[in-house]
Amino acid sequence: MNDLRAGAAILGGPDDLRAVEPEKLPALAAEIRARLVAEVTRRGGHLGPNLGVVELTIALHRCFESPRDVIVWDTGHQCYVHKMLTGRADLMSALRTAGGLSGYPSRRESPHDVVENSHASTSLSYADGLAKGFALSGADRRVVAVVGDGALTGGMCWEALNNIGASRRPVLVVLNDNGRCYAPTVGVLAHHLGELRAGHAEANLFEIMGFDYLGPVDGHDVAALEQALHTARGRAGPVVVHCVTRKGCGYGPAETDDADCLHTVRAAADPAGPAPSGPTWTSVFGQEMARLGAGDRRVVAITAAMLRPTGLLSFAQAFPDRVFDVGIAEQHAVTSAAGLAMAGMKPVVAVYSTFLNRAFDQLMMDVALHRLPVTLALDRAGITGVDGPSHHGIWDVAMLGQIPGMRVAAPRDAVRLRELLGEAIHDRRGPNAVRYPSGVAPQEIPAFGRIGSADLLTGPQAGPEVLLVPVGPLAQAAVDAAARLGRAGVSAAVADPRWILPVEPALILAAAGYRLVVTIEDNAAAGGFGDAFARCVRTLGHAVPLRTLALPDGFAAACERSETHRRHGLDGPGIAGWVEAELTRTGSIRSSTRR
Repeated sequence: MNDLRAGAAILGGPDDLRAVEPEKLPALAAEIRARLVAEVTRRGGHLGPNLGVVELTIALHRCFESPRDVIVWDTGHQCYVHKMLTGRADLMSALRTAGGLSGYPSRRESPHDVVENSHASTSLSYADGLAKGFALSGADRRVVAVVGDGALTGGMCWEALNNIGASRRPVLVVLNDNGRCYAPTVGVLAHHLGELRAGHAEANLFEIMGFDYLGPVDGHDVAALEQALHTARGRAGPVVVHCVTRKGCGYGPAETDDADCLHTVRAAADPAGPAPSGPTWTSVFGQEMARLGAGDRRVVAITAAMLRPTGLLSFAQAFPDRVFDVGIAEQHAVTSAAGLAMAGMKPVVAVYSTFLNRAFDQLMMDVALHRLPVTLALDRAGITGVDGPSHHGIWDVAMLGQIPGMRVAAPRDAVRLRELLGEAIHDRRGPNAVRYPSGVAPQEIPAFGRIGSADLLTGPQAGPEVLLVPVGPLAQAAVDAAARLGRAGVSAAVADPRWILPVEPALILAAAGYRLVVTIEDNAAAGGFGDAFARCVRTLGHAVPLRTLALPDGFAAACERSETHRRHGLDGPGIAGWVEAELTRTGSIRSSTRR
């Protein structure tokens, strides 16, 4: 039975939940936790955060009438319980699958998901705008923003609090205080919340900013939560309800996990066969950072609340005074790195590719304008998998390509990641970025020669017809495609640029000798490597038949990385098939290879 129950009653939505007798709520909370543990450990996803908000979510949906009252989750990965209580409990078995239940709020799934909030620190700004809009239209609707203490380290939260407090509109801020992001929350705010929890604060920052303050409230006591939320609902102005929760609550392995309370768990092993083994891109980066740090005391690292996820733990253990966790504050991270570079350090900002979007202005005006040697280590670049549209790192190349003086490297394997990271960190001419995906890193894809700074990945051939130019790890698919084309009678060479921006001039000159040149990337095509390559070809006035294989326009759906590549023709068979079809279409393929 996949339905969520409270005693004999089936809960089809919040209306049913509000009808449940209070004495049955502890059993409902236990059932929800059991379902979370069973499904999230099977499918993978965010376990610890959701275990911590079970009672809070129950209380919210009993006190407010979603979707008429808007509940915004920050960040959205703590919304699994919300999904279960809004009629989607029977879909939990398809959590984080292609076409299944998203791991974040999703407007296509339910009217209860108003904001697809998968990046942190935005809920209060949404709430401010929603409250203003409802007031202007005369709508009698309340706005509730559930924000974690970790998300509250982000600057947007304070910009929004500044406006909400001054507006006096009835926005309810539910502060889910568990003392953690992945690791314990950092900064003076964490200290202040600790004083509030202990009742020792000499002043209350939220009250100073114009909010009524209720709490602290036990975030695992539904009755206490309901009382506080009902009180807050009756206030005419903005209110903060300070709820103290425990990440991973109710599940022993999560509560005792010192690393991050099982913030995320991997999917259970595939019974069809063993999972790929070997060092991940992230771990290779972390090991090389520690090695480089040992050889140069000027190497420092900055993380935006993601020390372990970005692989910096070993560096932090070896050099605790040279790693800086700035909280969920990518803008601050980049400009702080600029200051470190000005002071003679060699800063490395380790961040997921998708989160770099937030710091574009800082990269442009605070780093590049000053030609500062800041290195960006962009984890999860390209297609990341089932986290979905907001987490694919498919815009960084287009974004970084707009920044004067920026150099971007894309390693094809673990050897090249170590090599290129060292080159980037020790380059003092200006900013550099090294981008790499999630998953296991190929140990080495050998080279057979050089074209300028690019590596030639295929052996000597007599007059190759096609040049394949892949970005980063797609090199293996390109090598596979070249072998397939060779068996079909089409000779193809593969060149790995290593540094994709700026484009290697020797590679552009070499391209003029081929019947067809194909760039290959799992990025958005607009502004990507293919566009940069084509621009260079046009500048030199070469008549090169150039094509780009990339992702289609739009947001890429949640899907495993390898399957996404297959669907879009970015695997070996897909590349080879596309090249043969293109040569046939243009009439430039030899007669012996026509089909």
